[in-house]
Amino acid sequence: MNSSSPQAGKILFLSHGGGPLPLLGDPDHAQLVAFLAAVGPRLATPAAIVVVSAHWEADYPLVTSGATPPLIYDYYGFPEESYHIQYPAPGHPELASRIRQLLTEQGLPCGREPYRGFDHGLFVPLKLMFPRAQVPCVQLSLVNTLDPALHLQIGEALRPLLADNILLIGSGFSFHNLKAFFAPPTAEGSALNQAFEAWLVDTCGNREVGESTRRERLMAWQQAPGARYCHPREEHLLPLHVCCGAAGRAADETFAVQVLGKQSSAYLWV
Repeated sequence: MNSSSPQAGKILFLSHGGGPLPLLGDPDHAQLVAFLAAVGPRLATPAAIVVVSAHWEADYPLVTSGATPPLIYDYYGFPEESYHIQYPAPGHPELASRIRQLLTEQGLPCGREPYRGFDHGLFVPLKLMFPRAQVPCVQLSLVNTLDPALHLQIGEALRPLLADNILLIGSGFSFHNLKAFFAPPTAEGSALNQAFEAWLVDTCGNREVGESTRRERLMAWQQAPGARYCHPREEHLLPLHVCCGAAGRAADETFAVQVLGKQSSAYLWV
């Protein structure tokens, strides 16, 4: 990568919605679609995009290293058109090698996946943010232990990429209780949703919170109000840990976005 790039990279954690629904005109995703369509142009054109998706877990970090990754339609029961979505973004083998180097230097083994494609955690939001699919992309897995400290460490290892005008995206969901999405709303559920969102916004966006305190909070996220209601399993939250680890500071902007009747959030570091 060209370390002399004059433009610094950026970091974005986003809630990517339910499967392909943001691309299918679903009214419960209207706010999310508007947010993604608006935030993309604000990010200018990065040299490349690294996406940490909630929909890829492995025993240790893996990175896509193919030059032309296909798409993985990793959802079920949606209209036929959702299995013909196209997003022909090129891969970036050189960047994949750089990511492996950075992680390995920090004692984190990292493997290459030359044949794996891009899952919907990448192509659904990027089709709205960068519809021309012209920016090379690399996807990085979560580690299936779902250890929050480890994912903060992964983010810290990736921090040097920001000198190369890389956009790092954590593609997850700040609220991910599937049963609650499809159950009648309750006052208790709404209160828990809002309490956890308030905790996330304060933890990730409050500049008066020291970095050591921010790390401690994120490592102990299960103690936050409403944590396990909002995340019965935490794979959709951990991309945020990677983003926070890479940033090492409070987010510059926070965004509230209602999706499927639930409050969710996004965080931007510029």
